[in-house]
Amino acid sequence: MDCLSGQSLGFDIRMAFQPIIDWQRQEVFAYEALVRGPEDQGAGWVFERVTDDNKYYFDQSCRVKAIETASRLGCDKLLSINFLPNAVYNPETCIRATIEAASLFGFDLRKIIFEVTEGEQILSQDKLRRIFESYARHGFLTAIDDFGAGFAGLDWLHGLKPAILKLDMSLIRDIHRDPARQQRLAEVQRICHELGTLILAEGIEVEEERDFLVNAGVRYLQGYLFARPTLEHLAGRDEINGWR
Repeated sequence: MDCLSGQSLGFDIRMAFQPIIDWQRQEVFAYEALVRGPEDQGAGWVFERVTDDNKYYFDQSCRVKAIETASRLGCDKLLSINFLPNAVYNPETCIRATIEAASLFGFDLRKIIFEVTEGEQILSQDKLRRIFESYARHGFLTAIDDFGAGFAGLDWLHGLKPAILKLDMSLIRDIHRDPARQQRLAEVQRICHELGTLILAEGIEVEEERDFLVNAGVRYLQGYLFARPTLEHLAGRDEINGWR
């Protein structure tokens, strides 16, 4: 089935967007595309309908829908798209559909970030490394999402060399008063500095977390403190809270 058609799923999907801010520049850095149901049902509703039989087409349809919606909304920032590595049978085939969608909807390929959630059990680090390398060859940025919540240890960073590492909210929550989390952050920052990997803190909910992270040198921030995901809408700077 043609990945651009989305007809293989058996249910409709839409996209919500949550801004990621560049604290240093005081502007939006990127928007993360988050899957929703046709009537704004949450991701849980959607994933209940994902099976082994439709997982590949679901992954492809999410890419296409994210690009189509972001383009229609006039997105001129980076666009972060989640992907399911265990659904990627052949990176080059998946990339071809992404390129076709970007061409069809007039979206700049250089503004696409592909992020893999650390919460999904990855059967093979080598497989994910090949996927990341394939994406990088085509000019896409790569990211590990939810770092600290799942399978990946710091050793994975050396093997995968993602462009961006997103720290899970489990590391961010109350970091301003938790020395253990602060030490973990410093360790991750050291390795990311060696690799040239950008650090992004997600799940920020209170100003104290934001202030600690900013003072610790974390530049890219995301969370409910700033804005919640909104269906088919790109929040502008004046709609985002939590600026200095």
